Amino acid sequence: MSITEILDELPKLNDEERHLLRERLNELETAKVAEGFEETPEMLAAIDEGIRSLEEHGGIPLETVMARLEETYPFLRSRRDRSH
Repeated sequence: MSITEILDELPKLNDEERHLLRERLNELETAKVAEGFEETPEMLAAIDEGIRSLEEHGGIPLETVMARLEETYPFLRSRRDRSH
């Protein structure tokens, strides 16, 4: 089946079929990204250190992070305002 034939069939799919298609495409993309990926001892150590730091010192509230980002990147503020 050609890509043109596949695209022509998409409008005929029901909601459940479209959901399954999106899930499968996502699986394929995730597998492609993960291909050849290997954890290193350094990476795992950095993750462990991040978790220890978070547990010991706590995190930064999302609102604070967003405010800091919006100060640095004002276009984010207008984008978030439109989504609410």
